[in-house]
Amino acid sequence: MSFVRMRDAVTRAVFLLILTLALPLWAVAAEAQSAQQPDALNQPVETAPVIIDDMTLFSVRGISSYPAQERANGIARRIKEIAADSTIPADSLVAVDTGIWTELKAGDIRILVIVDADAVIEGIKRPELALVYVPKVRAAINAYRQFRTKEYLSRAVLNAFVSTLVFIIAVFIILKLFLKLHTFVEARFQEKIEDISVKSFRLIRRKDVWAAIREGVRILRIVMLFALAYAYLGRVLILFPWTRLYAKKLGQFLLSPLQVLGQGFVRELPNLLFLAVLFIIMRIVLRMLHAFFRQVEQEKIRIRGFYPDWAEPTDRLVTVLVTVFALVVAFPYIPGSESGAFKGISIFIGVLFSLGSQSAVANIIAGFVVNYRRAFKVGDRIQINEIIGDVTKIRMQVTHIRTIKNEEVIVPNSTILNSNIVNYSTYARQNGLIIHTQITIGYDAPWRQVHALLLMAAGRTPQLLKEPPPFVLQKSLDDFYVTYELNAYLDHPQKMALAYSELHKNIQDCFNEYGVQIMSPNYEADRATPTIVPKEKWYAPPANPAAEEAPENQA
Repeated sequence: MSFVRMRDAVTRAVFLLILTLALPLWAVAAEAQSAQQPDALNQPVETAPVIIDDMTLFSVRGISSYPAQERANGIARRIKEIAADSTIPADSLVAVDTGIWTELKAGDIRILVIVDADAVIEGIKRPELALVYVPKVRAAINAYRQFRTKEYLSRAVLNAFVSTLVFIIAVFIILKLFLKLHTFVEARFQEKIEDISVKSFRLIRRKDVWAAIREGVRILRIVMLFALAYAYLGRVLILFPWTRLYAKKLGQFLLSPLQVLGQGFVRELPNLLFLAVLFIIMRIVLRMLHAFFRQVEQEKIRIRGFYPDWAEPTDRLVTVLVTVFALVVAFPYIPGSESGAFKGISIFIGVLFSLGSQSAVANIIAGFVVNYRRAFKVGDRIQINEIIGDVTKIRMQVTHIRTIKNEEVIVPNSTILNSNIVNYSTYARQNGLIIHTQITIGYDAPWRQVHALLLMAAGRTPQLLKEPPPFVLQKSLDDFYVTYELNAYLDHPQKMALAYSELHKNIQDCFNEYGVQIMSPNYEADRATPTIVPKEKWYAPPANPAAEEAPENQA
């Protein structure tokens, strides 16, 4: 027996030793496991509200196989079915406790099953939770039936009609009042508004101040109409049970964005103040630069080596540089500039700009080169490729040219930069433009007589200058005739086409008068008689000598 007792004692001692060593290890493992797997009770339970019309009765929980929202929708549907059945009295709703769960029933229809887990969320016992649910469901059934009676709906329709009529009248009154207010303000204050200037620099123009006042009145009108529409919608929607929930959420629909905007505005207020100050400073700087370059363009301010016609393109270039500098400074302070969406949109816009604006950028750069190269200016008559006309506008990307046929041709500045330009007006202002025409005369005509006849024709052309005098060149001695070139000076390139026409008519008259045959365009053999028009036949019918006048005003 002593041996058995000793063996049992040793066994108990070993067991206690193993238990003593294992308990700490088990505690550490349990703590680690609990750290890796949070307590399910501490996790939030998904719930969904049961809503009848605009009444929120209570919230119910769900499980993975039966989500809370699906359960809430099923309960609401069954309550509506009972409320729509007038044969089921609301007082028949009772709570039946089965010991495991509690049922809410109306007659034989089961509306809701309450389990212990539902009561745990509310912090009360299951029978007590059932007693809380019963009066709420009864009230919802009674309200559902009350708001769908013919008497109530008739009154609701009547009230909605009256509200709509009042709303229309109120809108008409507001529009009339603001029309009169605009007329009153315009008659009373428009003439009193003056430019806002600092010394000789105008910062804000009078029309901009008046535009700001009109915009303020317009915004006030929109705000009042919006407030009136909000009140009208809230009044009408709350009259009917089907839309009453939207009436209560109308404020939420409006206030939620305003709340988000307000919180964002308060959060970004320092940055917005910085941007406002930067905008005002840059606006003042740009206005001062515009005023300065206008003075340079009008030659009231002279800069050595800087031409007045450079003022406008330089003003544009400086405006772009200052604006880019302001954008670089303002970028970190723009609300949302650090967000990924903002950066993505910026990159997207940059890619679109780089892909779609290559020709535009090329034309802009060419426009600056054209202006600073001073190849022509507004009013000059030029020729670009096959286009001849007067320059009417020089813009950043294109140049407008009015042809001698009164057509407007718009030429890209990059095309001008890569083309040869003939400017007929540059030297015409000082020494006159030389126009020339060629004529071929046979060898039997004395060249001195031909020179004299050509100079006589030039002298009869009123558009040509007498000083410097015209002159004749013999361009070539061909097989059958001599090529003569008459050169004469013209001080108005815009009259070039008219001068050529008059000169050609006078050449024909002079050579016909003296019986000299013009051999143009081709000559191969002598004719029996010279090919001329006698003077007595110059005005053969239907020509009218009294109507022969030079159209001085034609281009």
